[in-house]
Amino acid sequence: MSRELFREVSRRDFLKLCGGVAAALGLSEVSVPEVAEVLAASSKKPPVVWLEFGSCSGCSTSFLNADSPNAVDVLLNHLSVRYIEVIMAAQGAMTEEVLHETITNEAGEYIVVVEGVVPTKDGYGMIAGRNFYEVLEEVAANAKAVIALGSCSAFGGIPGAKPNPGEVKPVSELIGKEKVINIPGCPANPSWLLTTVVHVLMFGMPELDSYGRPKVIFGQCIHDNCERRASFDEGMYVEKYGDEEIGRDYCLVKVGCKGPNTFSNCPQVRWNSGKSWCVGVGAGCIGCVEPGWPDAFMPFHDRLPDIALPGYAGLRADADLVGTVLGAATAIGIGAHLVGAAAKGKLGKHEASEDKAKTEA
Repeated sequence: MSRELFREVSRRDFLKLCGGVAAALGLSEVSVPEVAEVLAASSKKPPVVWLEFGSCSGCSTSFLNADSPNAVDVLLNHLSVRYIEVIMAAQGAMTEEVLHETITNEAGEYIVVVEGVVPTKDGYGMIAGRNFYEVLEEVAANAKAVIALGSCSAFGGIPGAKPNPGEVKPVSELIGKEKVINIPGCPANPSWLLTTVVHVLMFGMPELDSYGRPKVIFGQCIHDNCERRASFDEGMYVEKYGDEEIGRDYCLVKVGCKGPNTFSNCPQVRWNSGKSWCVGVGAGCIGCVEPGWPDAFMPFHDRLPDIALPGYAGLRADADLVGTVLGAATAIGIGAHLVGAAAKGKLGKHEASEDKAKTEA
């Protein structure tokens, strides 16, 4: 491992990192010193075991490329990472000995990060002659918490899509939901992992939603915080990719944006040092943090099923239909918003005849 990997962070950058974590946890500025103490105190470094199962390593790559937080600094200076296959120099029997010592000597104290799905068919994924699911059961047994990082380990993700030949399953289905924290995303945002680890250290298990995700991260609908929301309210949409309206921040729902049915703080934390995110660059949200993704959200560039749009007569939000596919609670919320938009007379710039004809057909 080269010396360039061991980057240092200034005190200013470190406090900025702590401030960001505190804000993500919903804490005031007064709590920043406490967050800093948790991250800085060598005696409080939590042992971490990072298991790499059936995945493309996208989540670990995303985390290692992050500069806010500086992932390398976090891994080397603020967490005691004992085992991480993607970057550890050791291999073979030596790494297995370290793993065994950690789960034996640090029982009840170490945190497990699981990246990737777990095939349940023998031989579809193995480490040191053992199936992934056998390794997971042993390592997770005495862990303080298990973080399922990325959509693959949280919900099955792309490997779990049809036809799923390896009969892969998410982590919680194999070891139970009691101490599993799901941090989905394809890949997961680097800040989500650090925020969750700090929460576990400061307060214990975070409050989770019905899908096992931290509410502090996945508690708000992307649509409600999107910078293109005003265009949605006014009925201004991108009709197809390549239109100049993409650069004008017009709404992307008609070209398949799944933001109205997706819950995360992507619009707030963003990516690439907080400068951009999927919708911001005109790509649209594909719903990668939601259970059932990708199957339930495909085709990615098709509009959400039966979701009414301001300015398009004859369309409605069908909570039963959308709920069956993507979640009724979101659909009901969208339906209520659309009724309000229609009552205010926000008709938009487009004629409704084409969509009305399709609906009638």
